[in-house]
Amino acid sequence: MNTATVDDEPSGYSLERGWRTLAIAGVAVGLIGLIAIAFPLATGLSVTIGLGALLVVGGIVHGAHAYTARGWSGSLWQLTLAVVSIVAGIVLLTNPVIGLATLTILAIAYLLVDAVAELWLSMRMADRPGRLSVAASGVLSLVLAGLLWAGFPADAAWAIGLLVGIGLLATGLSMGIVAINGRNADETMSGATEPRGA
Repeated sequence: MNTATVDDEPSGYSLERGWRTLAIAGVAVGLIGLIAIAFPLATGLSVTIGLGALLVVGGIVHGAHAYTARGWSGSLWQLTLAVVSIVAGIVLLTNPVIGLATLTILAIAYLLVDAVAELWLSMRMADRPGRLSVAASGVLSLVLAGLLWAGFPADAAWAIGLLVGIGLLATGLSMGIVAINGRNADETMSGATEPRGA
């Protein structure tokens, strides 16, 4: 086996080689954001119904685990968690409009976590291209969380879909900008490694 060829092979993920996948993901996330912005009430209701279904399924799983592990000291906790999950899921499924208020709080939490993650990532990127776009996306998520909290609960009917859609659109755009910078770096590296004409 020739160790020289093995050592020359690039290993791991690099933005210069993976920019296409990042660009496709950015377009997909951006399109989902645009759909959410276009239909904010439908988006909010859909998320509420989806969350309700997940809570019911999660409650059933917890209940089944509590039943099969009857001798376990934590089975009472599992059973309690199952009842709470199923009741919360049924409430969301039977009246998703009321569930929008709860989802408004969850949207605020999502935007805050997204803001912290993107700001932290931008600090870790150091001198990498696209750092400012990732930081700007994090700041935008932070501002949106503040606006959503300031208007709560009056704007819960439409704000969830709209603000989550804007957050997704901004994330998709920042992914696209980072991908474009990765493509430019790839072209620069390819141009530097090509032999000059004879």
